[in-house]
Amino acid sequence: MKLPSLTGAVALVAYIATIPAANLAVSHFGAVPVGFGFVAPAGVYFVGLALVLRDLAREATGRGAVLAAIGIGTVVSYVLSDPMLATASAAAFILAEMLDFAVYEPLRKRGLIIAVVGSNIVGLIADSVVFLQLAFGSLEYFPGQALGKAYMTAFAVVVLLLLRNRGVYRTTTAS
Repeated sequence: MKLPSLTGAVALVAYIATIPAANLAVSHFGAVPVGFGFVAPAGVYFVGLALVLRDLAREATGRGAVLAAIGIGTVVSYVLSDPMLATASAAAFILAEMLDFAVYEPLRKRGLIIAVVGSNIVGLIADSVVFLQLAFGSLEYFPGQALGKAYMTAFAVVVLLLLRNRGVYRTTTAS
């Protein structure tokens, strides 16, 4: 996939911003309903969005920029959040993003949608387990976390399909 450079810059900045936004949402709103009787920490949608934005930023800006963004997002998150929440978030963020990255890279040769869905599944599970265990000492919110993040992936897939059909991006196997 080849995205316009402005789109890549916006995706990269938005990606970095999602993690502190997720932590601030958890701090201010606690748990929120996500549907089907499940609840999750309020940052769930921001984290789900981060997984998608990471993939888009990767396509537009390359591996190096995304690896730097993972580091920046972690530091910004730590500076802006409660130390316990930030530590849980940073640990979950680093692990989930690296796993997402590791899965995305080989899958991207099969197409953007497959890569986004496959890497997001791995990323959302890793992020949820690590964050919930470190932040709350429990996996009680796991079903809601997984559901909320899956909503964001599904939304992103719909948007990507619409963009592809409108010719906004083209699929390539560029590195």
